[in-house]
Amino acid sequence: MEYRSIYNGTLRVKDVGKHVKVVGWVSKKRNLGSLVFIDLRDKTGIIQVILASEEIEVPDIRNEYVIQVEGVVSKKDVANPLLATGEVEIKGEKVVVLSRAKTPPLIIAETTDALEEVRLKYRYLDLRRPNMQKHMRTRAAITKATREYLDNLDFLEIETPILTKSTPGGARDFLVPSRLHKGSFYALPQSPQTYKQLLMIAGFERYYQIARCFRDEDLRADRQPDFTQIDIEASFLTMDEFLDIMEGLLHHIFKKVASYEVKLPLRRLSYKDAMENYGSDKPDTRFELKIRDIKSVLASSSANLFKDHAFINTIVVPGVAKATSRKALDELNLISQKYNIRSVGNLKFNDGDFSGSLAKLLTDKEKSDLVKLLNLKEDDLLIVAFSNVKRDVLTALGAIRLHFAKQLNLIEPGTFDLLWVYRFPLFSKDSETGKFVSEHHQFTMPLDEHLHLLDTEPEKVLSQAYDIVINGNEAGGGSMRIYDQDLQAKIFNILGMSEEEIANTFGYFIEALKYGTPPHGGIAFGLDRLTMIISGTDNIRDVIAFPKNVAAVCPMSEEPGPVTKEQLDELHIKIKE
Repeated sequence: MEYRSIYNGTLRVKDVGKHVKVVGWVSKKRNLGSLVFIDLRDKTGIIQVILASEEIEVPDIRNEYVIQVEGVVSKKDVANPLLATGEVEIKGEKVVVLSRAKTPPLIIAETTDALEEVRLKYRYLDLRRPNMQKHMRTRAAITKATREYLDNLDFLEIETPILTKSTPGGARDFLVPSRLHKGSFYALPQSPQTYKQLLMIAGFERYYQIARCFRDEDLRADRQPDFTQIDIEASFLTMDEFLDIMEGLLHHIFKKVASYEVKLPLRRLSYKDAMENYGSDKPDTRFELKIRDIKSVLASSSANLFKDHAFINTIVVPGVAKATSRKALDELNLISQKYNIRSVGNLKFNDGDFSGSLAKLLTDKEKSDLVKLLNLKEDDLLIVAFSNVKRDVLTALGAIRLHFAKQLNLIEPGTFDLLWVYRFPLFSKDSETGKFVSEHHQFTMPLDEHLHLLDTEPEKVLSQAYDIVINGNEAGGGSMRIYDQDLQAKIFNILGMSEEEIANTFGYFIEALKYGTPPHGGIAFGLDRLTMIISGTDNIRDVIAFPKNVAAVCPMSEEPGPVTKEQLDELHIKIKE
């Protein structure tokens, strides 16, 4: 039995007169007595079918039944401009019900009113929706384009283990108990980091993998416990050479998948400039509203609010001062409080003077200096943040900056903005212990010109790390790697790692470094996040076939779940009440 002769969504006027077989799900049924109209959906789209009950036997058909229709393609009297197949329809001659269906608990259409928990519980139904099918095709197209590009440049696709060794630092590992080795555990890989570096030591020179990764961390809209990276590593390339190749990959992906021409070379923004201008190390630069430092204007102020804070910064929102209510300004404090700033001040510039919560604290000279420094125009609104912690001021204003961008529709839909953020600090300090920790990871190469600072001022050392930022999302990150065993030992020492800790955690890798390690570097692009950006959704669960919810639970399969006592006994594990 032949189920179909053509796909539903491909039918056009050129097919009029053809006898066809089509299959699919009943998207909609309208019974007008002697005529039954059916919208029949398959993966390519919807075609309208007309069944004349006086001419053929029409079985009981309901929404989401799977049916086969034989008939002749005809031209519609009145076209439906909302459908690609809207100029034609099929006059059915035979209908077969292949599978019946219960009434679905959600609307299976481009948009649905179902809550996300319902969509996840009945994910197999949610995935029938045309926009969800489009997201999955976009994801597949990205991986296809990636393989095309990298294969042509002699990158070799190599799989690395899923059962690995647990390593401290970073996110929590998912642990897998070993039945054969009592009391021992595997870990699911947070990334293939050490393995891909070992492949460079092994002499493969160019590697990639569509890699599954696992991190036991709190979730949010753009994070999952299990996710996918486009993982890449290469030897004997400088950072500039490697980034040029990666820019070519992004250009290829966007052109093939989104028909979008990415302009090369991409801009590069230092971590320092990103934070000071945009309040984020993943800045959205599709709009202005840069952060400005105004401490110099207020340095000699007699007002305690200005004197008591080392850092005073502002963003200028043009043309909204009069239209911004007190309530809207108060709402900004809810944003700033997430970044340790209790409240933000405001100044409204109208008719050549200031009003607002800070206006009475300004002298005439300070007002004049602010107008000149910020080149203020009529109806400009200033949002001002104060703190003795620079990062708190910047990140708070960065979040407020994004708030205004959404509120004022400052971002043009359908646009993509790509840039590199680089020159990150090599180390940061743990707020609780005061010890140095790696900003990226322990194998990140410092800038050559900063190597001398490792012995005296490690906090000033910048790294050869880089992130790719797209529309304010970190879509990937990587670095050039340490390939000198003495330098690697020095980094471990600065991090305060003992010889025993190094041996237990990275022993096999440290041993490998002693056998001739080439200069190398790599990157990991987040496939889920890249798909999310290109698809135009803001929820990463939309682009993963079977995701977890924000509690790391799958409502459909109800995982994680309990196991039997016999299973636990085999693994020598006892559940602690």
